[in-house]
Amino acid sequence: MIRSANYHNLFAPVCLFVYSRVGHTQKTIEALLANEEANETDLIIFSDGAKGLDDASDVGHVRDYLGTIQGFQSITIHSSNANLGLARSIIDGVGKVLASFDKVIVLEDDMVTSPYFLKYMNEALCRFSDDERIISIHGYVYPVRDKLPNAFFLRGSDCWGWATWRRGWDLFNPDGRELFASLKSKGLLRKFDFDGAYPYSKMLKDQIKGKNDSWAIRWYASAFLLNKLTLYPGKSLINNIGNDSSGTHCGATEVYHPDLTMCPIDLSKLEVKHSARAFKSFNNFFRSSRSNSGFGPLVQSFIRWAYFCMQRGLH
Repeated sequence: MIRSANYHNLFAPVCLFVYSRVGHTQKTIEALLANEEANETDLIIFSDGAKGLDDASDVGHVRDYLGTIQGFQSITIHSSNANLGLARSIIDGVGKVLASFDKVIVLEDDMVTSPYFLKYMNEALCRFSDDERIISIHGYVYPVRDKLPNAFFLRGSDCWGWATWRRGWDLFNPDGRELFASLKSKGLLRKFDFDGAYPYSKMLKDQIKGKNDSWAIRWYASAFLLNKLTLYPGKSLINNIGNDSSGTHCGATEVYHPDLTMCPIDLSKLEVKHSARAFKSFNNFFRSSRSNSGFGPLVQSFIRWAYFCMQRGLH
C-alpha cells in the first residue's frame, strides 16, 4: 500500500517498471542498492502482466525475484494480471505514485545506475522543487565527444532514469494529435527535432497513427511546448543495458553506452537556462557520422535503436 498524500520525505520514492527480464531487473536492483541512500528510499515496483503463455514463465521468474529484494526503506509491489504495455504502465503508475508523494524517481528494468544516482536526483529534486521553470531531472547523457558542463538544462524532457514532481507530471498531455498540432502551428517542429538532427516529430506522428505507443515522445512534447527545462548531468548516471536484443524493438548496439560516473555531480554555480553549448553537443552527436550521401552507419544504427527504444515498446 502506498503512503498517504500527506507523507513527505527528504528522499523521493523510486518507481520501477519491470516485465520479463529477470537478469536485467536484478542488475538494476543491485546497482540501485549500491547507492548510499537506498536504505532510506521507498521502492515501488510495477510488474506488468504477461502478453501470453510464451511470456508467463519469464514474468513469473521476475515476480519470484521481486519477493526476495531487501535493503530499501520499504518495498511495494503492484502486479498486474493483464498486460498493460509500458506506456500505460508508466502513465498510470507514475500518476498513482504522485497521488501519494510530491515527487518521484522513475526507472525501468534495464537501467543500471551510478552509486551517485540517488544523491543527484534527490539533491536536484529538493533544490528545484519550487522552480516552475524546471519540469524534470534526468540521469542519462549521451556519450558526446565534447566536454559538457557539470550539469546543464535543456528544453523539454527525457526518459532514461528521470524524476519529476507532482506539479511537473500534471503538465503531461497524453494527446499526441493535440501536441503535434501545437508544435506545427507554432513553427516549432524543426527545433523539436534538435534543428533537424533527430526525428522526434516523426516519432510523434507515428504515435498518432498507432505505429507506436510512446509515452516518452508525448512527455517530451508536453514539456517542450510549455518551454520547460530538464536538468542533465555532465556525466551519465545511467547505463541502459536493454540494448542487447532482449527488448522487443531494440537490437544490440554499443553506440550510446556512456561510462557511468563514479563521482557525485556538482550542482553548484548552476544557472537555470537552456544550455546552447549542450544543445550543440547533442546535435553534433546526432550528426557525427553524417556525410554528403546521408547518415553514416554509426549514426544510422544509433538513430534506429534510440528511435525504437524511445517508443518504449521494450515489452
